[in-house]
Amino acid sequence: MGKYGKVRQKILSGTADENISFSDLRQLLIRLGFNERIRGDHSIFTKEGIEEIINLQPKGAKAKAYQIKQVRGIMLKYRLGEQHVD
Repeated sequence: MGKYGKVRQKILSGTADENISFSDLRQLLIRLGFNERIRGDHSIFTKEGIEEIINLQPKGAKAKAYQIKQVRGIMLKYRLGEQHVD
């Protein structure tokens, strides 16, 4: 399993929500097929077939825990990343 597979597993496990790098989360979403739009320090992700919009903002170099929970919910709901993400 590569780096982004491990990041995906970390998100899905729910045990390290406050310890996930913002840049790793961004790259994972891009690898999952999301389109990124940047407005100031907000990164906004959309994907065709997914009704939710993911709005991320870094907290230092880390992603915010509540945003990790939102991403986890979307990943589970739409079964994202079940194929290879690396």
